[in-house]
Amino acid sequence: MFSFRNVAAAMALAATAQATNTLTFVSTDNIARTIYITPSVGVEGMDPVTVAPGATVPVNFAEGFIGNAYAVQEGKENVPGMLAEVNFQGWGGSTYFDVSAIVNSADTDNIMMMYPADAPNTPTSGCNPFPCNNAYYLPDDVQTKVTDQTNLIVTLGSGSANTTKRDVNSAATGKNLPRNLVELKY
Repeated sequence: MFSFRNVAAAMALAATAQATNTLTFVSTDNIARTIYITPSVGVEGMDPVTVAPGATVPVNFAEGFIGNAYAVQEGKENVPGMLAEVNFQGWGGSTYFDVSAIVNSADTDNIMMMYPADAPNTPTSGCNPFPCNNAYYLPDDVQTKVTDQTNLIVTLGSGSANTTKRDVNSAATGKNLPRNLVELKY
């Protein structure tokens, strides 16, 4: 029998099942940083986010967000550096991510690593310390990681914190994919 109550309940359940896309920035040292987020063309921008020393700051993103983030240390000039790149609900509904050193490979103490927060033994991208073979250095590197998770950790600074400990090494098992899966679309 048709019931508006059942329809309303189903719609409420569907709304709660929708994924929340989150980059959780984790400071691993005693330096405050401002995070600048650059969305793809046609997506509304976001205000910069401040991450205090030792703090954990989650930032939520719209469904299908494609873009990147970089960090600038307190008191330093705003110059893009190492990038945390992400594509939520990309091809096949998956999340694609990587750490890119292409813009400024000398920025080795801001964005360090990215990995799924809620899935142990999953791929990581980035290094601690830099350099390593688990980040993008050239446009044709094949380093993009993929997961079904929508909550990613992004570590800041070269310190260590319990939240950065992984059950796998930095070149975790997983398939590397071409860069065009997370590039900004112009």
